[in-house]
Amino acid sequence: MPEEHAAGVRAEQDLLSRTALGVFRLNGQFLAVSEELAGPAGLTAARWQVLGAVLREPLPVAGIARAMGITRQSVQRVADLLVAQGLAEYAANPAHRRAKLVRPTEEGRAAVARIGPGHADLAHRLAAELGPEGFAETARVLERLARAMETLRTGAEEGAQG
Repeated sequence: MPEEHAAGVRAEQDLLSRTALGVFRLNGQFLAVSEELAGPAGLTAARWQVLGAVLREPLPVAGIARAMGITRQSVQRVADLLVAQGLAEYAANPAHRRAKLVRPTEEGRAAVARIGPGHADLAHRLAAELGPEGFAETARVLERLARAMETLRTGAEEGAQG
C-alpha cells in the first residue's frame, strides 16, 4: 500500500504542477492579448481590468482587489492613475467613510467601449476554436478551480489563526 500511496501523491503533485503551469501560461497569454486590445483605447491591461471591475457598480479598492485576486496596493496604484487620467473618480462610500468608491467617468466608459469590438472578435474566435459547449465548460472549470483555491486559502488562514 505505501508504494500505491506514494504513486498517488506523485500523480496529484503532477496534476497540480500541470495545472499551475497551464494557468501561468494562460495568464501570460491573456495579459499579452489584453495589452493589445486595450492599447488603442489608451489603456493598459491593468487599467482596463480595474475599470471593468467597476462598470456595473462602484466598488472600494479592497472590493476590486478581492474580486480580481490581486493586492489592494496594486489596485490603489492603478485606481490613482485612472483618476489622474480622468477615466475614473473617487466617490463617497455610504458604508465606510474612509474607503472611497471607485467609479468610471464617462471618458472611462468610452475607453472601455472602444475595446468592445476587439473583445467581441476574440470571444468569437475562441468560441469557434473551442466550440460553444467547450468554451462554456472551460469557463466553468476555471471558475470552479478559483473557488477551490479560495476555499483552501481561506481554510489555511483560519487554521493558522486557530
